[in-house]
Amino acid sequence: MAYDTALADRVREYLAAMPKLRIKEKEMFSGLAFMVNGKMCVNISHDNLMCRFDPELKEEVAERKGFLPMVMRGKEMAGYCYVEPAGFRSKKDFEYWLGICLDFNPKAKSSKK
Repeated sequence: MAYDTALADRVREYLAAMPKLRIKEKEMFSGLAFMVNGKMCVNISHDNLMCRFDPELKEEVAERKGFLPMVMRGKEMAGYCYVEPAGFRSKKDFEYWLGICLDFNPKAKSSKK
């Protein structure tokens, strides 16, 4: 499973600073997923972030540098995207992406076990 370990450390450090989050790491989607309070929140896929966000923000996030739609089986996945490194290189951009993931997490549905 190939993913950017430095990026994983960056995400890990950011999430660890957030109080009251239950964080679990899980290998999935050919990368490393960060489960927050039992739900997939953000994933490291190769050198990209894979973000889970409120689908109502689609137009806003699609305008951001580095945005790539997440497509599975020929269908764009609502509320998920990839972000290339140019889109989260700065601290401000990195915090934007993790912020929208964390904002959506309480509203996100848990996957069936």
